Amino acid sequence: MSMINSFRRTMAITTKEIRQLKRDRITFAMVVMIPLIQLLLFGYAINTDVRDVPVAIVDQSDSAAGRWIVEAIKVTQVVSVEAYYKTSGEAEAAITRGEIRAALILPPNLTEKLANKETLGQWLVDGSDTMIAGAIMQLRNMPLDQITNLVSKQAPTFEVALFYNPEQRSAVNIIPGLIAVILTMTMILFTSAAIVREREKGNLELLITTPIKPLELMLGKILPYIFVGLIQMTIILGLGHLIFDVPINGDIAQLLLGTLLFIAASLTLGLIISTIAKTQLQAMQMTIFIILPTILLSGFMFPFEAMPKPAQWLAEILPATHFMRIIRAVVLRGGEISDMSFDALWLVGFTIIGIIIASLRFNKRLD
Repeated sequence: MSMINSFRRTMAITTKEIRQLKRDRITFAMVVMIPLIQLLLFGYAINTDVRDVPVAIVDQSDSAAGRWIVEAIKVTQVVSVEAYYKTSGEAEAAITRGEIRAALILPPNLTEKLANKETLGQWLVDGSDTMIAGAIMQLRNMPLDQITNLVSKQAPTFEVALFYNPEQRSAVNIIPGLIAVILTMTMILFTSAAIVREREKGNLELLITTPIKPLELMLGKILPYIFVGLIQMTIILGLGHLIFDVPINGDIAQLLLGTLLFIAASLTLGLIISTIAKTQLQAMQMTIFIILPTILLSGFMFPFEAMPKPAQWLAEILPATHFMRIIRAVVLRGGEISDMSFDALWLVGFTIIGIIIASLRFNKRLD
């Protein structure tokens, strides 16, 4: 009899928890959405087969042979020709700006090299991303005879020059990207619970009685964490340089500016979550919901170009995607914020719009 009563009491608590879970719409949504998003990301968006790498062509031969070789490269679908330049210097500058990931240089005496079965030309490759570099390396020994009748079975090869990471060390690519991932996790997590924490501790009652405006509260919540983010960036990049010999090729001022833009955008995203969540648990669940696609879609683990277009559109919404481009451009390629003006302006716009949304959503009341 006692076992039956115990079972009834246990089932009563279970029923209560189920009903409470059904009333907690955010938690219930996370139960469904987190595995759904994981399924879609891993099954559809994540692709380690690199395709459509944006490249440029510098055809100094201006010959039919050069045009045939370009067409043969396009057929592989590994690369997508995005631009044509007259000199290799222009192509190198485009690689530094992040507009392309590689450039194929065809020399003026291409036809003569074909006849003599010599090396046809050279690939200039952004070696900071080892997966992209590996995909281009596969093109160095292209069997052009299968596509054209220019050469014999022993096809000439292309030389490959790897910029920024000639040793193809994965740490060079991972550590700058790790800054974006860690800042995303900490900045959003810190601020996503900001308003909720005030409500749970009863401090919101004090805020109600003060003349503070919603915008002032939002700005006051994020300012302290800006310094926290800068400290984290310094630790990661400094130790990465000392321990893993990751080069810092860009200007420190450019690095700080880009990091500040991203920190502001991430903190703003956390504030928006904070105005939606009713408990700190909900705030943490929503933060995880943001962090997962950030890690998988931002280009940190998998090449951005390898993802299908819908996944790329989703990735463009995330602040980390834009900062990933900025931090790698500045740290590894010695680029400047002006070279990444689209990404920088997007972070600025996201921050401004996010603060406005968070301010409008916040009401100084207890419910």
